[in-house]
Amino acid sequence: MAEMQQKSAAEMSRSELAAQAAGAVVVEIYGQVYQLRGTDTAHIEKLAGIVDTKMRAVSAHGATVDSLRVAVLAALNIADELTALRAKFDTLNSSVAQTHTLQTMRSRAGSLAGMLDAVLDERKAG
Repeated sequence: MAEMQQKSAAEMSRSELAAQAAGAVVVEIYGQVYQLRGTDTAHIEKLAGIVDTKMRAVSAHGATVDSLRVAVLAALNIADELTALRAKFDTLNSSVAQTHTLQTMRSRAGSLAGMLDAVLDERKAG
């Protein structure tokens, strides 16, 4: 992913400078400038970069020049990636839960076996 380059003050419009002074994050996505607000500037810029990259990739592989259509197709691609990652997470989370349950059962079985051995040893001794 190409990093977004910082614009010099001479390249920025007055509205962009005013937005930055007011605490907004100014990002460019697919040739459009957006003024966004948030607590983590770096994170917002990273997300904007991801969206810009995805839109440019969709545009490069398609015949459409309609930015709304490109945005929707990029959103569908991102949603598909998110869905696949959630499914993978759920599978891994389930596997971890099963492993934890199995470990708990083995631990409990070991404790019960130890208690049973202690009781049997007492009966042999007594």
